[in-house]
Order: sequence, then structure tokens, then C-alpha cells
Amino acid sequence: MRRNKSILWLSIVLLFAGCAYYPVNPKLSHFDDKNGYRFENLPATAENSDKVFVVLTFSGGGTRAAALTYSVLRQLSNTVVYIDGKPRRLLDEVDVISSVSGGSFTAAYYALYGDRIFSDFEARFLKKDIQGALKWRLFSPINWVRLASPTFSRIDMAAEYYDRYIFDYHTFGDLAKKGHRPFITINATDMSLGARFEFSQDQFDWLYSNLSGVSVARAVAASSAFPGLFCPITFRNHSHEPDYREPGWVKPALHDSENAPVRYRKALDVRSYGDSNRRPYIHLLDGGLSDNIGLRGTLRSLESTDGGWSLTQMRNMEKVQKIVIVTVNAQDESVVSWDKQKSPPGLKSVLSVVAFKPMENYSFDSMLMLKQDIDRLTQDARTRKDFEELLRKNCPDAKLPGGDRNDVQFYRINVSFDGIKDEAERNFFKSIKTSFSLPSETVDRLCNVGKKLLSESAEFQRLLHDLCQ
Repeated sequence: MRRNKSILWLSIVLLFAGCAYYPVNPKLSHFDDKNGYRFENLPATAENSDKVFVVLTFSGGGTRAAALTYSVLRQLSNTVVYIDGKPRRLLDEVDVISSVSGGSFTAAYYALYGDRIFSDFEARFLKKDIQGALKWRLFSPINWVRLASPTFSRIDMAAEYYDRYIFDYHTFGDLAKKGHRPFITINATDMSLGARFEFSQDQFDWLYSNLSGVSVARAVAASSAFPGLFCPITFRNHSHEPDYREPGWVKPALHDSENAPVRYRKALDVRSYGDSNRRPYIHLLDGGLSDNIGLRGTLRSLESTDGGWSLTQMRNMEKVQKIVIVTVNAQDESVVSWDKQKSPPGLKSVLSVVAFKPMENYSFDSMLMLKQDIDRLTQDARTRKDFEELLRKNCPDAKLPGGDRNDVQFYRINVSFDGIKDEAERNFFKSIKTSFSLPSETVDRLCNVGKKLLSESAEFQRLLHDLCQ
């Protein structure tokens, strides 16, 4: 009898384990590069003008990052500017939010719920012990069985929790139906390529998959799947049907590796998704591994017309007069002691450096590239203006190619703990651990310092001055 019961229980366990499977992203019913969650399907409106184009980039850093980015949204909601002589909140002018890891919770919540974020996000996420809630789910016998399945892991369980308790089972199809900005790009990292993977229909076209059927929670889980704490999250790379059309820039880019190596590398990445026999599954890790401040997509939009949204194209079409890029960087800085020791650091310390230091250096490089790009574009505009003035004086009938160009003003606003003047306070914020559980008092301090850092930024003050003229 006991043996029969044991066999019965074993059968039940195996049945549950066999049924545990992560949600499969749906295949496209047909290819259409105009449908779905894309920037081009979220046009400018009377409340959101293209004249002032605002991009927010949200870094990783667990609840620390979520609280800092939330405080920036709140400050933007309290900031009134004038566009075409009409008052409006600066928050309503936000066009794109690019996010990573902890910052993705804030970005996704605001995209789904708008101003409701200011009434319940603190209770539902910032001041909730998310980390503890996820740990408690590990004590459920049902979850023990599910986790025994090779196609279900802790990151899938975390995505289920986010879906139920934070994002209310919403999908990217729900975001597409809203039909208004901001457009959010939640960023993860393709484990095989080490490249940024964004949750947009433009990217999911390469997988011949319909992003509208993917839950927002699953994207956020992928964006925050830090290796060691979570396994990668898996998506199906569906075989391309005959109606699939590769982006037009890919083929010429593959023949121009010398002159445009970055574009060439991106084209290789796109082509890799086209071989579903070699890559039937795509495994994604934390977006911070490829871009911990969510800035790389914005850099690409400044330099190229290839992506789903392009600031270069908008400048060329003279749609935009001011480009505002607000980078919210919640990077911490751990105090190390091993330089005072004779013996070399242990394995835990080594792994920490291997995991985090390249991300910090990459973030610094991204910020430097942004400055250099903006300086170059500004100088190019000045040079063109000088030539036009010379032509008017010496050869009035001559015109430079491309017609007349409007001057575009750039505003590069950086919100980070480095902007805190008081050393003790700065060290406090930089030492806040990366987790999804922080004391309420710490969350409050993060919210207050974020608003202060933004409002006291010299570039932010310059923007407000120019928008109040």
C-alpha cells in the first residue's frame, strides 16, 4: 500500500514537473513591419509635441534605481513649461523611456498606468519586500515541483509574481492600444551575442514573433535577470515565413565593415536571428550587462536612421527644435578593503569585480560618447551656419546641399549620486545595496534626493529658462 502511495505521489510530482513550462512568445500570423508596439505607431499629439523631444534613460540598481527614477518622474510632473505659448507639464513631453533592470519597473509601470504611479507605486513596489516575497514562493511544495522542470526556473516564477502583483497581467498589446507616448524600450542582454535586446516589435520581427502577446512583466523580468541570482529567461525564435522582410539597412551594412564597423556588427546580430535552426531559442540576461544606464539605444538614434526611432531622422526632417536627454544613473560604489591586505581577495570578491566593474566602465564610456556626439552635432551645426553666412555675403544665389536647417538645441541632463555635494550624504546613497527590499526611510531619502538632483542641475535650469521664453 505504501509503495502504491509512493508511486502515486511520484507520478503526481513528475506530472507537475512535466507541465511546468515558461510562456512561449507567439509566432506572427503574418509579417507586417507597420503593426505592433513601435515608436512610429505612437504619433505626436497636441499634448506631446515633437518640437521638444524628451528621452529618459533609467539605469539598473534594484529598488535603489526604481526609487531614483520614480522621483525624477514626479519632479517632471511638477514642472510646468511653455510650448507654443501654452503651459504643460514637462512630464507630458516625454517621448521615449529606455530602461534597464531596476529602472524597468518604473518605466513599465508609468507606461501602463500614467499618473497613477504617483498614488500607488510606492505601496505596490518601492516599499514592498519584493525580494522576501520571491523567497517565500520557494517554500511552496508546488513550486518545488515546478522548479524541477528543465523548462521552468526561478526567473519564470519571478515573472509570474510581477505579472500578478505589479503589472496586472498587462501585455505589450495593451501598451500598443494606448496609442500615445512615451514609448518604452525595456532592455535585456542576448546571452549568446552579449548584445542589447530591446522589447519592441522592431526587434521581435527578427524572431518572427508577435510582441503584443508577451507580458510586460516577462520583459521586466528579463531586464533584471542578473546572472547568479537568476537563470536567463527564454524566448522562442520562430522560423521565418516567406513574407518576412529583412530591414533594408542590413544587406548594405554587411558589405561595409571597414567604414561602419558598429553598423556591420549590428547587421550580423540581426542575421543571426534569421537562422532558427541554429538559434531556435534566445536566452536573455540582465540588460545591465550590455548597457547599465539604458543609453545605447539613444546613442544609436543620434548616429543612425536604422533603428525603430531615430533622432537623426527627426532632425533631418526638421521636426524637432530641442532634444532633451535625461540620464538617471543609480550606480552604487562599494567600499573595498582588499588593497590593504597582503593576501589576494577571495573568489566572492573576484566574481563581484568581474560582474560589476565592466558595467561601471561601460556606463562611463556611454556617457562620454553621448557628450562627444552632442558636441560633434552642435559643432557641425555651427560650421554649417558659418558657411551659409559666407555664401550669403559672397555668393547669394548658392545654397548648401540639404536646404536650410533649423538649429537644434541639445540638453544633456545627468541625474546621479555624483551630483551630491555633501560627501557623507553622497557616500550614503552610493553604499545602498542593490536589492528589491529597502527600508521605507531609505526609499523616502532616495525620492527626495532624486527630485533635488534634477531641479538643481544646471542643464535642467537652462532648459527651463529656454522653455519659459
